[in-house]
Amino acid sequence: MLEKRHESSKVSEHDAATEDMVSEAKSAIISKMTLSVGKDPAFATDYDWFLACALAARDRATLRFLEGKRVTASDGKKRVYYLSLEFLIGRQLTDVLSNLSLLDVFRAALEDLGVDYERVRSAEPDAALGNGGLGRLAACFMESMATLGIPAYGYGIRYDHGLFRQVIYDGWQEEYPEDWLSFGTPWEFLRTDVVFNVGFGGSVETYVTPAGITRYTWHPGEVVHAVSYDTPMVGWRGRSVNPLRLWSARAVDPLRLELFNRGDFAGASSDQARAEAISKFLYPSDETPSGQELRLRQEYFFVSASLQDLLSRHRRIYGDLHSLPERAAIQLNDTHPAVAIAEMMRLLLDEHGLPWNEAWAITSATFSYTNHTLLPEALETWPLAVFERLLPRHLQIIYFINNLHLEAAKKAFPEEPELLRSVSIIDERDGRKVRMGQLAFVGSHAINGVSALHTDLMRKTTFRDLNRIYPDRIQNKTNGITFRRWLHQSNPGLTAILKEVCGAEVVDNPEVIERLAAHAGDSALQDRIRAVKLANKTALAKVIAERTGVRVDPAALFDVQIKRMHEYKRQLLNLLETAALYDAIRANPDADWTPRVKIMAGKAAASYVNAKFIIKLANDIAQVVNNDPAVRDLLKVVFLPNYNVSLAEVIIPAADLSEQISTAGMEASGTGNMKLALNGALTIGTLDGANIEIRDNVGNDNIFIFGLTTDEVSYRRERGITAGQAIAASPMLAGVLNAVSGGRFSPDDPGRFVQLIDGLRGADRYMVTDDFDSYYAAQRRVDACWNSGEPWTRSAIINIANMAWFSSDRTIAEYAREIWNVPVDL
Repeated sequence: MLEKRHESSKVSEHDAATEDMVSEAKSAIISKMTLSVGKDPAFATDYDWFLACALAARDRATLRFLEGKRVTASDGKKRVYYLSLEFLIGRQLTDVLSNLSLLDVFRAALEDLGVDYERVRSAEPDAALGNGGLGRLAACFMESMATLGIPAYGYGIRYDHGLFRQVIYDGWQEEYPEDWLSFGTPWEFLRTDVVFNVGFGGSVETYVTPAGITRYTWHPGEVVHAVSYDTPMVGWRGRSVNPLRLWSARAVDPLRLELFNRGDFAGASSDQARAEAISKFLYPSDETPSGQELRLRQEYFFVSASLQDLLSRHRRIYGDLHSLPERAAIQLNDTHPAVAIAEMMRLLLDEHGLPWNEAWAITSATFSYTNHTLLPEALETWPLAVFERLLPRHLQIIYFINNLHLEAAKKAFPEEPELLRSVSIIDERDGRKVRMGQLAFVGSHAINGVSALHTDLMRKTTFRDLNRIYPDRIQNKTNGITFRRWLHQSNPGLTAILKEVCGAEVVDNPEVIERLAAHAGDSALQDRIRAVKLANKTALAKVIAERTGVRVDPAALFDVQIKRMHEYKRQLLNLLETAALYDAIRANPDADWTPRVKIMAGKAAASYVNAKFIIKLANDIAQVVNNDPAVRDLLKVVFLPNYNVSLAEVIIPAADLSEQISTAGMEASGTGNMKLALNGALTIGTLDGANIEIRDNVGNDNIFIFGLTTDEVSYRRERGITAGQAIAASPMLAGVLNAVSGGRFSPDDPGRFVQLIDGLRGADRYMVTDDFDSYYAAQRRVDACWNSGEPWTRSAIINIANMAWFSSDRTIAEYAREIWNVPVDL
């Protein structure tokens, strides 16, 4: 009896504490509504309630953030500085509240106030500061660094509009500005005391000091201000909070008053417009010289401001810059920030007066570089003329770095003159260019790939010769995802099951998910997993109907491909198989077909013509298939517009099949494959990127592998084997190509897709035709497994249970131990 009374007392105390927290949250929300938002709660909109909740949550995060800064400054902990042109953080309200263990409290507080939390959450604009996996990875990494107690700064650009808003009109992609900052954002703090000058152009003066040392002074022809904004990035359980510092560009003089007074109103603000263009828009088209220049201005702008900031902080705390490698680790997220190598040298040499050898030792010991692609077009190069015009002093420094680098290479390999051309930072072919990948490699002490295959290919292909000169620099750090965002928040139904089966600690320790595997054959668990998946699919079906007008059956197989539109990701292969399946159903409508919904989403770069035609083809196929009564509900095709983080959070928990079908050897890693598998989708994919490691973790029987291997792709390319052989061997493929190019899906313009299909009949760089038959056969294996019922669900459970290794906490812990040399608070 005494024990029961004690248990009852504990429950009462817990309820009382929760009631107190809800009451406190209500008071905080109402206070913010009235005093900060300036609204009477009786007349507040959903967006007003979002602002009030966000400000109340930010207060709690800020207190922990400031305390963490004090601790780091006092105990001398090493800081990580993560430089990335993208941070795809998406909506933050649920993320912050969940990580502060306040989500249920705020939900209950709003309920008491008669407000629906889901409507409030949906009122927050997506922070579209990224294009895809690169930016989302950076966001996951920032959350994991805070979770693991690693003091860190994220550095990037505060884009006014971020990536464009995609609208599908008559099946075509149209781009409009993303307006996430139209009304400001409650999450950030403007730091008026943290403003740096960033220069461009001008001239370089050479002089000799009284000690006989040659020095250089850069006199920029243009200077802009970099103004900082800090957004708190909250770790799990609020253990620590790190800042994401984003830079906004401003003119030094916002208005030329003499021109304004003469009536030249446009000219008076031209300097401001030119400066603000730097932080106006993510990834302006670089098809024109002016677009190229703006891209380089963006990259140098945020790099220079970030390095000035971190050096200023280091000198303020430690005084001596020689200790920088012991107190700071700078990670370059892809080649976009690679100019940081030259900028660090400029600052150390010209601004702080260090000798070259000391400056280089500090720079190379502090920087590390993550490569995310082997595609030559994505390894940035800049025409020498553009680089010299914008950054003349940096080009001098790069020449000097390159001379020393080539001298070392020549000494190590005196009989191989071709090697020097391969490893040079300056590309002498087809117009001289600065190679940013080579610069990042030479100037960093560690270079990593993002999957086992990708890292191996870096050593063997893209950086083969550099790896020979610097053999110990390349290592692997397979990407990961934050389970807090992509499981706990996105799929609460599945999370509840995991807590029951694996234990409550599953939310703190991803490795505990492995316990689920022991129950994969439990029919009752399978029923519960299927029920959660059906509920998620029903929610997605509602979104599909609202956004496209297409009604789909949640009981059908949801076949999902969601990623940036690019030919190497082979959305076109998916669409050709869709067309072939459509023809097969029409030819034999009474066969035992598996009802399937093909779901695709993604944005094409504004200047990427073929990717835009693939989007149009997807919508044209959807128009024909969805309106053909002969296929009934056996096949539906959906293209969801304006793919972003919030839409991904709805699609991923609902997916049954995950399309990871890139040409083998071309996807560095992928993270969508991890998110989908974690939420119980089975993967159909090539042996590319992290698909290989997913296969190794879940087993061959729980994944659908097809297509050419990396070695087979290389073999065909080396021998110039064209698509004709594959097309001749496959009547189905030949028929589909003829149907698409002949206007079967574009009767209003029969020749619309001729050029797209002719590209496959000719070079077919991405091996779509070679893999078509294998892919079609793999999809029929998918059908058979889906129809079997129990084996499909068992495989889904096995996938969920074996995703623990793909946590971004594991990835960041590896970076911390093996690259950054910083302790981890596990």
